[in-house]
Amino acid sequence: MPKISQKVQTLDPVWSRVCEEGRAAVANEPLLGGLIHSSLLHHATLERALSYRFSLKLASGEMSEQILREIADEAYTLDPEIGQAARVDLVAVYERDPACHRYLQPILYFKGYQAVQAYRIGLWLWTQGRQDLAYFVQMRVSEVFGVDIHPAARIGRGIMIDHAHSIVIGETAQVGDNVSMLHSVTLGGTGKEDGDRHPKIGNGVLIGAGAKVLGNIHIGHCSRIAAGSVVLQDIPPCKTVAGVPARVVGEAGCAQPSLTMDQLITSQ
Repeated sequence: MPKISQKVQTLDPVWSRVCEEGRAAVANEPLLGGLIHSSLLHHATLERALSYRFSLKLASGEMSEQILREIADEAYTLDPEIGQAARVDLVAVYERDPACHRYLQPILYFKGYQAVQAYRIGLWLWTQGRQDLAYFVQMRVSEVFGVDIHPAARIGRGIMIDHAHSIVIGETAQVGDNVSMLHSVTLGGTGKEDGDRHPKIGNGVLIGAGAKVLGNIHIGHCSRIAAGSVVLQDIPPCKTVAGVPARVVGEAGCAQPSLTMDQLITSQ
C-alpha cells in the first residue's frame, strides 16, 4: 500500500487525526501495535480502514474476509457518500458520547459506530439490486454486534447509537440527520401489515434507552423520546414525550436534543 503524502492527508482532517491518535496510542501501549497498525496506520484512507474492519468483523465460515473486503472497497469507491457519512458519524460519536475521548475509539471499539457503517454497505448492496448479499450483511451485523438494521431502511448522517445493544430498525423506517439513540431502541411495526409500516424519525431527535417507536408514524424534528417509552402516534416537532403509551409532557428543552443528550425530564 503506497504511503499517502502529508499534503493529501491534510485534505482529510478526520483521517489525519485518527492516524495521529493511532501513533500516540501505540507509543503509550505497544501491545496494541499490531491491532492499530493493521486496522488504522496501514491504510491510506478512512475508507480503506473501514473496509478492513468490515471484513475482519463480519467474516465467517460462510464468507471470507477477502470477499467481504472486495465488497466494501467497491461500495466505498462507487459511492463516496458512504465514506463522507462515516466521517460525520465519527464526529457525532466523539462530540456526543462522554465515553469517547478520541476519534479512533469508535472505529476500533464501539459496536454502534461499526454496525452503522456496515449497514451503509448493506444499503448500497440493496440499492444495487444485490438483496441476498445485503441480507447476509444484515445477518452478520446482528450476530456480531447485536444490532439489527434492515438494509432497505434509510438512515441519515451524524448518527450516534450509544452502547447499541438490541437495536432494531425495520425495513421501511427512515431516520433523519443528527439523530442519537441509546441501547434497546426499536423502530418497528405493529403487526403483520405489509408496505410502509415503520416510523419516520426527523432530524435532531433523541431516543432514550429502551424506547419503542411502532408503526408508520412521524416523529417531528428535534423531539425527545424518554427512556422506556412506547410511541404509537405522531409526535410534533420540538416536544418531549414519555410513558406507555407515550404522550407529550413538555417542550424538547433545547434546539437539538440529539446533540445535548440531556435525558432528564423536568417540570415545565
